Amino acid sequence: QAFSELQAKVIDTQQKVKLADIQIEQLSKTKKHAHLTDTEVMMLVDETRMYEGVGRMFILQSKEVIHNQLLEKQRIAEEKIKELEQKKSYLERSVKEAEDNIREMLMARRAQ
Repeated sequence: QAFSELQAKVIDTQQKVKLADIQIEQLSKTKKHAHLTDTEVMMLVDETRMYEGVGRMFILQSKEVIHNQLLEKQRIAEEKIKELEQKKSYLERSVKEAEDNIREMLMARRAQ
C-alpha cells in the first residue's frame, strides 16, 4: 500500500513539473512579446498617437504610458518565471526523494 502511495505521489509530482514547464514557456513568450513590442514602440516618434486596447475599444495613451506598461508586463513575467522555477526545482527534488524511497522499499522486499 505504501508502495502504491509513493507511486501515485511520483506521478502527481511529475505532472506538476510538466505544468510548471508549460507555464514557464508561456510566460517566456509573453515576456519576449512585450520586449519586442517595447522596442518597436521606442523607435517611434514621441508625437505618434498610440492606442491601448481595452475590451472592445481603444484608449489614446502617451508613448511613455505604453512603455511603462510593457516594462511592468516584462517585470511581472520575470518574477513569475523565477517563482515557477523555484517551485519546479522543489518538485523535482521531491520526485527524486520519492523514487529513492521506492527503490529502498524494493530492495528491502528483495532482501527478505
